[in-house]
This record gives sequence, C-alpha cells and structure tokens, in this order.
Amino acid sequence: MCLGIPMQVISSDFGFARCRAEDGEHEIDVRLVGNVQPGTWVLTFLGAAREIMDPVSARRTRDALKALELVMQGETDVDHLFADLVAARTDEPDVSPEKDFKERTSDAFTAADIDH
Repeated sequence: MCLGIPMQVISSDFGFARCRAEDGEHEIDVRLVGNVQPGTWVLTFLGAAREIMDPVSARRTRDALKALELVMQGETDVDHLFADLVAARTDEPDVSPEKDFKERTSDAFTAADIDH
C-alpha cells in the first residue's frame, strides 16, 4: 500500500522542491503539479508531488496518518485526531442502522408501488 504524505514547500527550483514533513526535510519532484511557492502544501507519493492541498486538507491528512501510527502502536484513543468527524456525528440524530435503511428505502418502494 502506498500512502500519500502531506509536505509543506520550503523552497523550489527547476521542477523540484525542498519540503518539510513530520520526519524531516525531503527533495520532492513537483513537475506533475507545476511551480509551487514556499508555504504550499503538496500530497506526495514516493518522492513526487501529485496534488496541491489546502492547509485544512493537509492537517486532516496528517492527523489521519498520526491516528494510523497510534493504532499500530496499540493506542485506541484517537478521536481527538478526527474532531471534525466526531463533531459531525454528534450533530446528527441518533438513528439505528436498521431504521436508517428503512427510511432511505421506503420512498423507493412507495414509488415502485405507484408505477404498478
């Protein structure tokens, strides 16, 4: 499996950029994404930038990778790294999967009954 790693550009020149990640600095090929300015976030795979990221997406991706690292070490308390998802989950009404399925499919069955 290949994981994309968010990195922030420190400097760039002639298709390559010096980028900073959690584990230090790396020389990254940026020819696929074009010229990048210092401060830009890029998603990298195997030493090459494949996508320019906004700072929020970069933070969320870094948090998800940190959660993966913690889980691999046996940690189970990683909700703080998914605060946006946890908040969204608590904003929704408490609906059981069975009730949710019935609600989502009832309109389809009603529409089918009307046509026949």
